[in-house]
Amino acid sequence: MTNTFAKLLSERDWLLADGATGTNLFNMGLSSGDAPEMWNVDEPAKITALYKGSVDAGSDLFLTNTFGGNASRLKLHDAQARVHELNKAGAEIGREVADASGRNVIVAGSVGPTGDIMAPMGSLTHEIAVEMFHEQAEGLKAGGADVLWLETISAFEEYAAVAEAFAMADMPWCGTMSFDTAGRTMMGVTSKDMVRKVGKLANAPAAFGANCGTGASDLLRTILGMAEAGPAQPLIAKGNAGIPKYHDGHIHYDGTPELMADYATLARACGAKIIGGCCGTTPEHLKKMREALESSPKGPQPSLDQITAALGAFSSESDGTDGTGPARAARRGRRRG
Repeated sequence: MTNTFAKLLSERDWLLADGATGTNLFNMGLSSGDAPEMWNVDEPAKITALYKGSVDAGSDLFLTNTFGGNASRLKLHDAQARVHELNKAGAEIGREVADASGRNVIVAGSVGPTGDIMAPMGSLTHEIAVEMFHEQAEGLKAGGADVLWLETISAFEEYAAVAEAFAMADMPWCGTMSFDTAGRTMMGVTSKDMVRKVGKLANAPAAFGANCGTGASDLLRTILGMAEAGPAQPLIAKGNAGIPKYHDGHIHYDGTPELMADYATLARACGAKIIGGCCGTTPEHLKKMREALESSPKGPQPSLDQITAALGAFSSESDGTDGTGPARAARRGRRRG
């Protein structure tokens, strides 16, 4: 692990991560269906602005614009031969922004799902997955990322392939899954399942947790489940800024900066150490989150009623750990918002 990341984790009670990538890039003019990773080379000034927006808002850690930077995803844009180039470029821009910030800021190399289904349910073998993730990891490493950051994963088989690939790259890493189906991932993993499975990995992450999913309330219920399972590593909470709503041809998230400030302090009280936002989270949200975390001490662990009173109702009655969750279902990974 890089000295800076290890130092921040050991010295700080909490770290503020960044917000959305897709939401903010769409606000800059990215068209739906385009590969954001191309902008690392074609629109570097906009990617600089994306990263700088988070840093200026107070983030201690931000993710690179490389979520879909694996060969399977880039093949959809006939760019599968550009994995190393696009990931290296995304990390290099991040390194420049972090180094110019005047404080310790972590560049986290974002890695998302391949979009393919792992065997035996699908055609993606463990060996091919490891190869693809290793290729992406080497590009991020070459660009100067401090840590690799896996996110929005649904199948733990894919998570395990990433752990092996990141070991080959000799890079520290963090990894989150998306719990968006009645407290489970779309492939059936619960919060407590994840803690148990992470504990068995040969190459364990430096921190792990949940991102995206449904609303902020659901995500915090998941974090509570993880905390109760006794994880050995710090927990990560990156919840969406409210609930997505379609209006005037666009998707908007209804979470205000004030709501996300409440979410940030509740996330810390639930047991998360690295706290950020996902879809819909802008620098305006991050500023309020930073202010809230700095201006208030860590509170007692909240009840489920306290979470819903502050952030809204859960999307399902069950958090998946009581055996009433849905059956496993195949899916294709989606792009982080």
